[in-house]
Amino acid sequence: MKYDALYGRQSIEKKDSISVESQLEYCRYETHGSPYIEYTDRGFSGRNTNRPDFERMMQDIRKGKIKRVIVYKLDRISRSIVDFANMMETFQKYQVEFVSSTEKFDTSTPIGRAMLNICIVFAQLERETIQKRVSDAYLARSKRGFYMGGRIPYGYRLTETVIDHIRTSMYEEIPEESAQLKLIYSLYADPANSLGDIVRYLNEHGIRQLRGGTWNSARLSDMLKNPVYVKADLDVYHFFKKQGAVLCSPASDFTGNHACYLYQGRGSTTRKQCDLTDKVIVLAPHKGLIPSKTWLACRRRCLNNRQSIQTCKSKNSWLAGKVKCGNCGYALVVKRAKTKWGRYFICSQTGGCGSCPGTGCTIYADVLEQHLFHAIGEKLSQFEMLSDEKDALPVPEAGKKSLRLAQIEDEIDNLIEKVGSADSALMKYINNRVGKLDAERQTLEEELKLLLVDAETEKKAGQITDHVRRWEHSSFEDKQAVADILIKVIKVADGKVEIVWRI
Repeated sequence: MKYDALYGRQSIEKKDSISVESQLEYCRYETHGSPYIEYTDRGFSGRNTNRPDFERMMQDIRKGKIKRVIVYKLDRISRSIVDFANMMETFQKYQVEFVSSTEKFDTSTPIGRAMLNICIVFAQLERETIQKRVSDAYLARSKRGFYMGGRIPYGYRLTETVIDHIRTSMYEEIPEESAQLKLIYSLYADPANSLGDIVRYLNEHGIRQLRGGTWNSARLSDMLKNPVYVKADLDVYHFFKKQGAVLCSPASDFTGNHACYLYQGRGSTTRKQCDLTDKVIVLAPHKGLIPSKTWLACRRRCLNNRQSIQTCKSKNSWLAGKVKCGNCGYALVVKRAKTKWGRYFICSQTGGCGSCPGTGCTIYADVLEQHLFHAIGEKLSQFEMLSDEKDALPVPEAGKKSLRLAQIEDEIDNLIEKVGSADSALMKYINNRVGKLDAERQTLEEELKLLLVDAETEKKAGQITDHVRRWEHSSFEDKQAVADILIKVIKVADGKVEIVWRI
């Protein structure tokens, strides 16, 4: 005996949606007293066929138990053209009829099949429209600073708030956790400390995660990259803009009082935090924990070291991690031997066999270190003086001019975006306005240069002028730190050494 298959599906129970029981009631009427089997899927979307009772129904069809499939409406069984086509192919193969009780389709005729295909196209369009609407709503809410869910960052708890007369949540500082975060940021802002060094420091001093678990380099890296901690000021604004991020707030709102949210963005092609291109930056309602100067130092360091973040600094050479094979690109590692020279750099691609065909020569660690020691000394001698750190804008007037420059850049960008849809009158206005803004920008840049030159002259007394002499007497750790700051990579091949400087 063959049966009618009555299928019902409901993704979410809502007051304005028809229940599974009501769907089956409509389907029973179509059986006209014939025996039937009911199949129901609750809480499953129609975008695909990964549904338990739908799969059970298809198995019964392949076993020859089903003669007809009855649904309340076409989109209850499928919203995908591809899935629907595959399903109808199976129905035809096993001579199974298909009936939609409210749409009255007859699959035994060409017109019926054509109408079904047309309806499934609109069903898929409806699904994609819903997805677009949900995505737009998510983006719109995120740009207004609403809490959008996700894991609560370390150092914060959730508290209720109201934004634009709408109840939502925001982050609130947990002092005990934020104290640990501030320590981690201060340690990593020092180039001498790697992520591995910080993990060891925390463990050795008994500083445990207050939420359980253990410290590790990956966890610390995520914390150091997250703008949810930064006191977002104008420097942070310029950093994100330079990295290609989309900023939803004007430069004037970056006052250092609030932190930032980072969202994926529609144009972004990667979820990695190291690539900020087309990521969306939104000022958050909560206050930041980390000063912008410290956060930017850590963030830039994460960007510079994203290709080869070292969790443990080698003590065999202060150049460890910087030296690469000039041909294969693999790291050169230090090996010790009971010979006259003691230490050698060999290519890690060889598996430690003692010779690297890529470099074409023996690389003595002492000789390479001495060569780089003199090269760094010559590089340092190019600068008359050094400063311990990058100072913020030296005078309030310079800060105002820098803010105005950022506002001009934003206004010019907005005007340029309107060029594609502008008529002749609007184009005339855009050209005039851009010309005036560009003239103002050039004037401000000249004034800002003069202010910075005057401020630079005043602070020269506080700068380091004996840095070359200091380098001659530097320690192992100092050499390692300076090399990390000045050198991006050292390539060695065929007796030639190429230094790629960061400055």
